[in-house]
Amino acid sequence: MIDYKFREQELIEEFQKYIDSTYEQHYSQNKFQSTEVIIDRGHGTGFCMGNVDKYTNRYGKKGNHTDARKDLMKILHYALIQLYVHDEEKRKAVEHATQRAQKIEENPGWSRED
Repeated sequence: MIDYKFREQELIEEFQKYIDSTYEQHYSQNKFQSTEVIIDRGHGTGFCMGNVDKYTNRYGKKGNHTDARKDLMKILHYALIQLYVHDEEKRKAVEHATQRAQKIEENPGWSRED
């Protein structure tokens, strides 16, 4: 077992509970979160990084210590969602390149302009 110096395991468990709670709130009406729609429309990175920036700039300036802690949870959550967006963009790019290579292999005369 790792002897964490900064309560990482405890904080990760708390973060997991925070994320779970967002799925129970109004953010997930009709089984879709607004963030899903924004990502599907191709605006995930701007949305996530914009929110990281928003809550980073607001940290400690609004409300009390508890409010500042909530802002930190939001920063972490949007950063985690951005990690997903980042990985999905790479996966889709690889998938697209693979499909294009297969099409070229199957149709030697095919070009991107076709």
